[in-house]
Amino acid sequence: MTQHNTALAIAALNDLLGDRLSTGESIREIHGRDEAYSEPALPDAVAFPESTDEVSAIVKICAQHKVPVVPFGIGTSLEGHVIPTHGGISVDTSRMNKILEIHESDLDAVVQPGVSRTQLNEELRATGLMFTVDPGADATLGGMAATRASGTNTVRYGTMRENVLALEVVLPDGTVIETGSRARKSSAGYDLTHLFVGSEGTLGIITRLTVRLFGQPDTILAATCGFETVDDAVNSVIMAIQMGIPMARIELLDEIQMKGMNIFNPDLSLPEKPHLFLEFHGSDASVKEQVEFFEGVAEEFGVSGFAWATKAEDRGRLWAARHNAYYAGKSLRKGCESVVTDCCVPISALADCISRTKEIINKAGLIAPIVGHVGDGNFHLLILFDPNDPEELTKAKQLASDVNRVALSFGGTVTGEHGVGTGKKKYMAEEHGAAYALMATLKRAVDPDNIMNPGKTVDIN
Repeated sequence: MTQHNTALAIAALNDLLGDRLSTGESIREIHGRDEAYSEPALPDAVAFPESTDEVSAIVKICAQHKVPVVPFGIGTSLEGHVIPTHGGISVDTSRMNKILEIHESDLDAVVQPGVSRTQLNEELRATGLMFTVDPGADATLGGMAATRASGTNTVRYGTMRENVLALEVVLPDGTVIETGSRARKSSAGYDLTHLFVGSEGTLGIITRLTVRLFGQPDTILAATCGFETVDDAVNSVIMAIQMGIPMARIELLDEIQMKGMNIFNPDLSLPEKPHLFLEFHGSDASVKEQVEFFEGVAEEFGVSGFAWATKAEDRGRLWAARHNAYYAGKSLRKGCESVVTDCCVPISALADCISRTKEIINKAGLIAPIVGHVGDGNFHLLILFDPNDPEELTKAKQLASDVNRVALSFGGTVTGEHGVGTGKKKYMAEEHGAAYALMATLKRAVDPDNIMNPGKTVDIN
């Protein structure tokens, strides 16, 4: 890419979009970083399309001049996905935020990529339906599909992989394609929908999604409970899953994280020992049965301090506290920055993997609270370090690397939900072996000029 090509592309985009193309430094800075501790890089310009046709036209211009294109939702990613490491045009889909169709009888909705999960659920409130994927941040559905997001409800309702039925995608040459359908199953050809779910903008820009909905449960009951050790907490979860208790949320917070939770949420006042945050969905009778079964399981592992939340406002406060775990963790050390990482292992290996992880944390001498969606084997580390101490940053990155390799040793993955971006790319060959080369082959076939979010997930040069 040359400055000449970029200038020509920006001139053509300006003719197309007018004041919806920005080269202002403040706008470019917003689109040059994400929520993680990643090296920022500014795009040359930011485009704000309002339709699929405009996205197609933008991509055609960039393809003509071989200028990189980086899709941008709301910037809540954690592995550098949206950072324009090669410059180019950031395509911000926030103005494509219309809920196009809601099919109550078929339990699905059709939306533009800039629709956020809370926006969709607010629209669904009166229908008795809900969209269940909840990564914590109020992310856009386009971004959630691109990163194959999941979250606290995954153990019962699945990830974006299970909840995206169909897509409209603009390919790297500007061609618009549709994948999948509103039918709940199909044997017709390659599963292109799920090729793009998790592709992180490296194969195209998602411009429309059809997503699965669920009925709102009659009864919702949330709770917290404490354990003496992380092993006890995790083993109670493993037994509950193996018994088939259909719990909606099972979140682990270790004793370090709980200390931060109490600092950041003074009204929480929970014992500083490992906790599970739980939620049960269903009819009155089924929720009562789920609770009784889980209490019986947890008692075998020395559970204490069950605290129940039945009112919506109490549940809201509980899950708001959980969603703010990042800020609670950072409150453990003033002025710190953090390296955030996640991994996922088979549920039977979870206790051993977390135990080994805590040994590595102690050896590193760093503060690194653990939280996790333990019902599906996924946990996260928030590794705190002094931003003015390069040695601590090096140690934090090494700790993250060690934990990733521990997960692989247990038959797991280096990322359960954060995605690859630039942060996890160096582990991909180790995790996937020869299959990683096939990913490069697919990328090269779809995007031979490597203009779509180059430098992320897979390299082809």
